[in-house]
Amino acid sequence: MTQKILVIFGTRPEAIKLFPVVHALDALDGVTPIVCVTAQHREILDQVLEIGKIVPDYDLDIMQPDQTLDALTARLLTKIGAVMDEVQPDRVIVQGDTATAMVGALAAYYRKIPVGHVEAGLRSYNIYHPWPEEVNRKMIGTIADLHFAPTQTSANALLKEAVNPDHVHITGNTVIDALHWVTDLIAQKPEMAGGLDELKARFAGKRIIGVTSHRRENFGGGLENIAKAIAAIAKRDDVALIFPVHPNPNVRKVMDAELKDLDNVAMIEPLDYPHFVHLLSLVELMLTDSGGVQEEAPALGKPVLVMRETTERPEGVEAGTAKLVGTDYETIVANTTRLLDDKAEYDRMARAHNPFGDGKSSKRIAQLALNAAGKSAH
Repeated sequence: MTQKILVIFGTRPEAIKLFPVVHALDALDGVTPIVCVTAQHREILDQVLEIGKIVPDYDLDIMQPDQTLDALTARLLTKIGAVMDEVQPDRVIVQGDTATAMVGALAAYYRKIPVGHVEAGLRSYNIYHPWPEEVNRKMIGTIADLHFAPTQTSANALLKEAVNPDHVHITGNTVIDALHWVTDLIAQKPEMAGGLDELKARFAGKRIIGVTSHRRENFGGGLENIAKAIAAIAKRDDVALIFPVHPNPNVRKVMDAELKDLDNVAMIEPLDYPHFVHLLSLVELMLTDSGGVQEEAPALGKPVLVMRETTERPEGVEAGTAKLVGTDYETIVANTTRLLDDKAEYDRMARAHNPFGDGKSSKRIAQLALNAAGKSAH
């Protein structure tokens, strides 16, 4: 009997990490993947769907202007629940720690539908950093019966929470699968990432630093410190910074105030995934408060300075590919300067082993989901 597996996602990072899983499920006999997107990120989600060749079966288009987290959660719960009532899936798969993922798991729980959690077991052990993601993923971990842990560290975190070891599977991180997919695609069609050619010409001969910053917990003083640090780094004649700025007005206002008049800082619109992968290939290092970049950049040998107080991806820090620098102005500037000026330190980080995957995670996840389909694990 064919198993119906409902894959639910809503943001660009979820789409990047789940489109290889959808393809892997589709390649298996006995599985029908059904895709429901909530469109927490509308335009940038659509870009990934196009690149990943995913046509959603359900598109909830959930977002409204200035929507609060509780309003978003309520709308997600009723709309995702209606999809589940119509589809009657045998299993639900969610990824990560978004509101979509948490509510998808909760709606499945209310219907006693088993849940598989991609990228399970990430923990910062601080419920406000990152906020609200830390609580979201802990809630999913309580509900899920299949935990696809990307690393041994994340698996250990689940085992410490008394999750049944038979339900925890170390699969690697599917972002590496997506990275390989898109890198191969760009090699075949360079024009897919040609939108950065003008910046490459403008900054020829300079050492490019990539920047992303959008975390809610950094709003206010944290973002202001980050902006001031970027401005200080930009005083160097030998560097240029490319900063795809998040559309959130809380981010744009702060960054514009400090950076908009600096010739060697390019504040650009958010990049689609091929262009972002191409940016990673161009930079010497990344300054970021993003989670996914901590996994992607090391796969291309690029050091990452993490502008957060904690990370749920300690594997990168332990391996030496990433370093936590928080949002302190002097710490960000000092660590960036060291990587630019100390070749031995740069090489140590650039050559460190990437602990996040081998590009085969999605196939492992799809097979595990098929093997468990129809079984009650609670």
